[in-house]
Amino acid sequence: MSVEVTFEFFPPHSEAMEKTLWNSIERLAPLAPRFVSVTYGADGSTRERTHNVVARVRRETSLTAAPHLTCVGATRAEVDAVAQTYRNLGVRHLVALRGDPPQGEQHYEPHPAGYAYAADLVAGLRRIADFDITVAAYPEVHPDAKNAQADLDNLKRKFDAGASRAITQFFFDDSAFLRFRERCTAAGIDAPVIPGILPVTRFPQLVRFAKRCGTNVPRWLFERFDGLDDDAETRQLIAASVAIEQVMRLEREGVKEFHFYTLNRAELTYAICHALGVRPQREVA
Repeated sequence: MSVEVTFEFFPPHSEAMEKTLWNSIERLAPLAPRFVSVTYGADGSTRERTHNVVARVRRETSLTAAPHLTCVGATRAEVDAVAQTYRNLGVRHLVALRGDPPQGEQHYEPHPAGYAYAADLVAGLRRIADFDITVAAYPEVHPDAKNAQADLDNLKRKFDAGASRAITQFFFDDSAFLRFRERCTAAGIDAPVIPGILPVTRFPQLVRFAKRCGTNVPRWLFERFDGLDDDAETRQLIAASVAIEQVMRLEREGVKEFHFYTLNRAELTYAICHALGVRPQREVA
């Protein structure tokens, strides 16, 4: 069985970033991902920009676009309207997430007239249309979960509501993912749980982000990037090496699907895919 991949992009907020995004999409598109997801601001702040990226992907490429939808800061009617707009556009894949608290707020509070959690959102989207829905999973436990079992129970609810697959938060402890995969199987989850891979670009920022997400950054990774803050070229080589080692280890454990958090950059993701044997699909004359 060959490896399948998906890619995540975020909507740009400047002309320069837009150029980078579309250069990256053009570079990665020939790898024929199953779909490309487009993120959505925690408070709906990127709604229009997310929609514009999705519409352009559909208009100018042969890629399948999967926009994110969240529960944060919107009523059910508002979320349903966005989903219906995507349906009318021809979008059939969605990524359904609870979402993070808006900037400046410490804790998530469900909107009083909204979908409370991701499982509720999945069920609501399934009532609108037969969407192919992807959800999130957390090998090292969601920071807001009471414990690992409660987090797993929540994931099971998302599948029971109609999700097709889960993509994990990024991780560097492969054993944590493999144990999580075993626990999913034991809980009766037979849908794909796909590892999310984050190629490291700026290590200090990664450490801060990982802390917020509850992702463990192992000591060996600190040692790999030690002293490279001002050496972008070497940092890029190390980042590629780390990610390639990770996906190759996971492939040996039977993983055949990978999701890449591209950060709108193509270089590292393209190199990792090449190492996995994912090569450009040439059109047959």
